[in-house]
Amino acid sequence: MARSEKKSPLSYQERNYRLIENSGLVSSIVKIAETDLHILASQSVEDHALVAVSQVRGVIEEYIRMYPNFLQSLVPLPQNKQAPVIIQEMLAAGTTANVGPMATVAGLVAEQVGKSLLSSLHLEEVIVENGGDLFVARTQASTVAVYAGESPLSNTLGIHLQPEQMPCGVCCSSGTIGHSLSLGQADAVVVLAPSTALADAAATRLGNEVGRKKKSIQHALEVAKSITGLAGVVIISGEHLGAWGNVELVPL
Repeated sequence: MARSEKKSPLSYQERNYRLIENSGLVSSIVKIAETDLHILASQSVEDHALVAVSQVRGVIEEYIRMYPNFLQSLVPLPQNKQAPVIIQEMLAAGTTANVGPMATVAGLVAEQVGKSLLSSLHLEEVIVENGGDLFVARTQASTVAVYAGESPLSNTLGIHLQPEQMPCGVCCSSGTIGHSLSLGQADAVVVLAPSTALADAAATRLGNEVGRKKKSIQHALEVAKSITGLAGVVIISGEHLGAWGNVELVPL
């Protein structure tokens, strides 16, 4: 199961962005094929997470076997009311953000695994990171650092999340880091949304809109305002920064 359209600054080969400070949670790493999750929870969750990942991947892979264009399309595909619920969610998020459905896959997997762990293990808190896309469910305020590659702003600021904003998705796309296709040149486009699949899709879409000029950031923020369901956006391109929505930036 491959990913299309998005180049994520948090899927850098060495994964040196996985720096966790003072979370108070137990770290678990779960890998199946292309899926490589870093999970933080109150206990080790490898066994349960492996089952959850296998189930989600199985649904997506079976749908791809039936509809091969689902994997390759860079544009939205029509909704299929006969499809499994998670496939319908991917199709809907792709349509809302005007990207192909697989631009939602990392966020979708992160959220599905996170929700499965919360319910099956009766956890109160869990963070699932999947190639730079996060599902965050905590009972206390938390800060997510923004890694933006070679930008001088990289790791200098974070997005502060309040408990009432969670659970939520925090997803990142980049045109300068990673191996996936991006049509833009942003060092980091970070999107917050209640739906992690939508945050993932929107990060891809907005990343495609950003070049190296400051005015392109403003253009992308205007596009963000037209995407229903987003909570906030942060864009870094070189030394330029732009933000919109309910997003609290803090220095690191």
